Amino acid sequence: MAAIETRGLRKVYPAPLAPKKRGRGGPPGVGGPSGTPPGGAPRGEIVALKGLDLEIRAGEFFGLLGPNGAGKTTTIGILTTRVRATSGTALIGGADVTNQAVQVRQRIGVVPQRPNPDRSLNVIENLLFHAAYFGIPAAVSLPKATALLEQLGIADRANSKVDEMSGGQQQRLMIARALIHEPQVIFLDEPTVGLDPQTRLSLWEILRTLHGEGRTIVMTTHYMEEADKLCDRIAIVDRGELLELDTPEALKRRAPGGTLVEITLASDANGVVESVTGIEGVLRAESKGPLLRVYSERGGAVISPVIQTAEDRGVSVTNISLTEPSLETLFVARTGRKLD
Repeated sequence: MAAIETRGLRKVYPAPLAPKKRGRGGPPGVGGPSGTPPGGAPRGEIVALKGLDLEIRAGEFFGLLGPNGAGKTTTIGILTTRVRATSGTALIGGADVTNQAVQVRQRIGVVPQRPNPDRSLNVIENLLFHAAYFGIPAAVSLPKATALLEQLGIADRANSKVDEMSGGQQQRLMIARALIHEPQVIFLDEPTVGLDPQTRLSLWEILRTLHGEGRTIVMTTHYMEEADKLCDRIAIVDRGELLELDTPEALKRRAPGGTLVEITLASDANGVVESVTGIEGVLRAESKGPLLRVYSERGGAVISPVIQTAEDRGVSVTNISLTEPSLETLFVARTGRKLD
């Protein structure tokens, strides 16, 4: 049995209401024509997920990779029972997230994007209080909590208030809280956002240790390196759709050949594409507004002739970036945009 399975998972949010214009039809706040809500008019819908199919194996470290707005957090919200899907099914260890929400919550631990402990309690009290939600008595949860704090390197902060801890220490507390009831699956939603590089690397080691213990981990991230270094498999999603799903190594092999050179021009790049394609070492070129994307088998050696070609046509260059073949070049090739 898969640890997690989704079939045709779809989520549609109502769009925000447009402000209602005042007119002759009545005082402010009074509904307009039939079907128009008081205070505004509907502006359509926001489709966050468009029929997502996933199967995540037990013991797998699985990554959901995509930019902000890709649907990652909505997916995690549905799988952790916080968001109700519009349609489709999602199972955690065979339990349906909609119809068997209590069973699902007992099987999962959640590390949120930003730490949300009870700030009126100290560190150890946060863990004991959370364990009590799952019916674990203090006599059982206290030694578990102490062992977790030791494992995560914050045992010396057991009696500290949360606000006395650094951001990285608070995130470790969130991991301990997620583990206190010994869940089958751990969800981490952008767990290293806002952390400095040293703290991020430290958390990576903790996650590797948890994975090595056989735990199923599902992590959302928009850091390419994070997904590459940690995950057994990666699903690349964008605008609510699954674009790619495979191991990091296999995905990188699918990246378009050559180095990606991105050159921003002062005007539309379309008129330069054909000429640039003829430069030695250029595999292909494409444009998107002022952005010129060139895939090169000669690395950065094509930058100078590309710039010269553009300037010969009276177009100046405002910015240049270079990316070796990677998950990022695959993502750019599939979506037409970077992960920023």
